Amino acid sequence: MSAQSHVSPLPPRLRAIADLTPGAARDGAGMHEYDGRAADLSPEGVRAGLDRLGGDPLDDPYDEAHLTAVENGLRYELGELEDHRSNPLHHVGEMDLASYERAYAPEAERDAARVAHLRLWPGLAGNAVAALDRLSAPVARALLGSVRGLAEGLPDRVPEDVRRDALAAHARLLAHVEHAAEHGPASAALGAEALSRLMGTGEAMEVDLDALTARADAERDRLRAALAEATGRLAPGRDPMEFSRELTRRHPDPDGVLEAARTWTRIALDFTAERGLVPYDDGECRVDVPPPSLRWATAMMAWSGPWEADTPSFYYITPPDAGLSEREAAEWLEQFSHTTLPAVSVHEVAPGHFSHSRALRQAPTPVRRALHSMTFAEGWAHYAEEMCLEEGFGAYAAERLGDPDWTADHYEIGVWLEALIRVTRLSVAIGVHTGTMTVEEAAARFSEDTPLQGPAALSEARRATFDPTYGRYTLGKLEILALRERARERWGSGFSLARFHAALLRLGSPPLGLIDAALEA
Repeated sequence: MSAQSHVSPLPPRLRAIADLTPGAARDGAGMHEYDGRAADLSPEGVRAGLDRLGGDPLDDPYDEAHLTAVENGLRYELGELEDHRSNPLHHVGEMDLASYERAYAPEAERDAARVAHLRLWPGLAGNAVAALDRLSAPVARALLGSVRGLAEGLPDRVPEDVRRDALAAHARLLAHVEHAAEHGPASAALGAEALSRLMGTGEAMEVDLDALTARADAERDRLRAALAEATGRLAPGRDPMEFSRELTRRHPDPDGVLEAARTWTRIALDFTAERGLVPYDDGECRVDVPPPSLRWATAMMAWSGPWEADTPSFYYITPPDAGLSEREAAEWLEQFSHTTLPAVSVHEVAPGHFSHSRALRQAPTPVRRALHSMTFAEGWAHYAEEMCLEEGFGAYAAERLGDPDWTADHYEIGVWLEALIRVTRLSVAIGVHTGTMTVEEAAARFSEDTPLQGPAALSEARRATFDPTYGRYTLGKLEILALRERARERWGSGFSLARFHAALLRLGSPPLGLIDAALEA
C-alpha cells in the first residue's frame, strides 16, 4: 500500500502554502510527501515562507477567492500578529508525531518518516525557543501538558542516538515554556482589533465583535430555553442544568467507553445514509484509543486525507488515564455520558467530520481538497448535531437501541448541552481577549452555563488563552444555518437538505465568507 493515492502537481501558490504549513498538508490533506518534514518557524524562516506566498491568479473565481483568503490569513496570523512568537501550538504542531500512528502506509514506511521527523527536533526546538519571546504566563501554563506530551509514546524501534538528541531538544523547549509559565507576561489578551482580524481575515469576512457578542448571547438564551423544555419532559419542575448534570453522571465504565462509541457510530452512519444527508457515505471509520501524544483530547477524528490511499479513518476516544483517582476517572467519563456521547459521535463521525472527509476526497479542485477552514469544518460538525435532531435522530436511535432508559429526549438534551459549551467558548474568547473577563471569571461562566464544573470548567477557560478562535464551532454553525435559510428562499420548491449539503460540501471546507457560492449550485 502506498501512502499517496494521487500526486498531482500543485499550483505554485498552493505549494507555497503547503510548504509553510506542512503539518496541515500532511495531516489534513494527506500529502505524505511532507512526511518527515516540518516548517522552519524561526523568525527568519517565517518571513521567508510568507515572502513566497502569492502569484498569478487562478482561472476559477471561487478557487482564487478561497486561496487568497488563506494567504491573507497566514499573512495576518504569522506576519502582522506574529503569533508564532507567543503561541507554542505552532511549534508543537511542527514537532508532533501522532500522524504516523494511523495506518495510511506500511509500518516500515511510517517508521522511517517518524525517524526523519525526529531528526528535525533539535532544529525545531531551537526555532521555537528563538521565536517564543512573547510567551505569556497564562498560555505557557495552559500548554505545558501539550508540550510534555510531544515526547510520550516514542516507540522502542527509534534509533538510540536519534531518541537521545530529540529528547534533549524537547527538554530545552519544555524548560523554555516552564520558565515562561513562571516569569512570562501576565496577560494573554490579544485585544479587540487583533481578535477580530484573526477570526475574520482567513475567513474572507469582517467580524464585528460587538455584533458577535450579541449573537452569542441570543444563542445562549435560545439554547437555555430549549434545554429547559427538553428536561421538563423528563423531570418536570427540576432545574434544567441540575438535572442535566445528573444525566451526565450516567456513563459507561472505562472498559465500556469504546464499545458505546462503536454503537453510536453505527447508528449515526446508518441514519445518515438512510436519510441521504450527505453526498458520500462510503469509507471505513474505526473507533479506537488515540496514540499517547493525542490523549489530551477527549474525542477526535483522524481522517483519511484527499491525497492519500483510501485507508480507514479513526474516531479516537480517550478513556480515563489509569493514574486517575476513582473520582477523577468518573469526572472524565462524564464527557462520554449516555446523554452526550450520541451528539459527540454525530459530530465526529456522521454526518459530521468523517462524512465531511469523504466529500473532501471528491472535491473538484486541489484548492478545495487541500485548504480547510477549521471554522467551517467545526461549524459543519456542530451544525450536524442540531440538524440530526431536526431530522428525527433521537427517535431513530431510541428504536435501534431498545433501551427503556434512553429516549429521544436524551439526544436532544445532549445536543443542547454540547451547544452551550460551544457558545460559552465564543463568549469567553471574546471576553478574555478584549480584557473584559479574567480566566477565573471565564471558568465561572462555564460553571454557570454548562454542565462543566471545577477543573473541567477551568480547563475550558484556560483554552481561550491559546486558542482564541475556539468560538469557531458556534460561529460556523450560525453561518451555515443562516445560509440554509437563504437557500430555502432562493431555491423554493427545489430546496432539499441533500441538495443544500451537496452544494456546500462541493466547496470543500470553505472560508465562511465564501459559502454563499453554494447557492449558485
